[in-house]
Amino acid sequence: MGQINLEAKVLAILKDKIQSIKTPEGAIYLVGPIQLPVNLYGETVEFKWYCWLHSDEFTDDYQTIIDNLSSQNLAEFQQSSVLVYGDFENDDDALIRMHSICHTGDIFGSKRCDCGFQLRESMHKIVEHGTGAIFYLANHEGRGIGLFSKAMAYILQENGLDTVEANEALGFVNDSRNYDDAIRVLKQLRSKPVTLITNNPLKLEAMKEAGLTLVGRVPLWGDVSEYNERYLKTKVEKSGHLREERNCSND
Repeated sequence: MGQINLEAKVLAILKDKIQSIKTPEGAIYLVGPIQLPVNLYGETVEFKWYCWLHSDEFTDDYQTIIDNLSSQNLAEFQQSSVLVYGDFENDDDALIRMHSICHTGDIFGSKRCDCGFQLRESMHKIVEHGTGAIFYLANHEGRGIGLFSKAMAYILQENGLDTVEANEALGFVNDSRNYDDAIRVLKQLRSKPVTLITNNPLKLEAMKEAGLTLVGRVPLWGDVSEYNERYLKTKVEKSGHLREERNCSND
């Protein structure tokens, strides 16, 4: 097959799977949906997966985007994505979770935090509910400080500092996460109200400031242990996370 014919075939396959979202800084390119069978608590559940890429330039020439992929070295940078279950666009009631990437918790199952538990439990809640989406935010590691800085913060925590103190000692604010791109993608995929799975008031505030209609909040707590008890307590006492009556909250 000639190069021109191959390019035409690739574009024909991909063009209907790419959406462009204009932003003040450029654009977000959203690719999907892609069928993604997931092992969730021992059962295979069919999700639909999207991934997005932030760009400083906007174009609706998707061939240009495809042509530039191999030269952008995207493996050196994290891209965010969203995992969708059910008829997310049309169902009246949907749960969403804005989940910050946690290399240690989500991948290795670290007990220093509760992030891995929160990710799996959010997916489980969405499947039980029938409709929803997990927004997996790749530039949120360590509340926005990055994985290398998070490793340093862990060493400081092992020497007596709490989570907030460690981040601030390294020159960061307590929480520098931004939800603008995720909210833009959410608005692209769904116009109806949503219920947010969180205990973090900053997430609620970001959603409301963006003009989203929230019909409720689902708390998410659990997996408390000797390894993360101080971490969870600091979230409540210093980061303002919403506490449930029965236990300290986490998010």
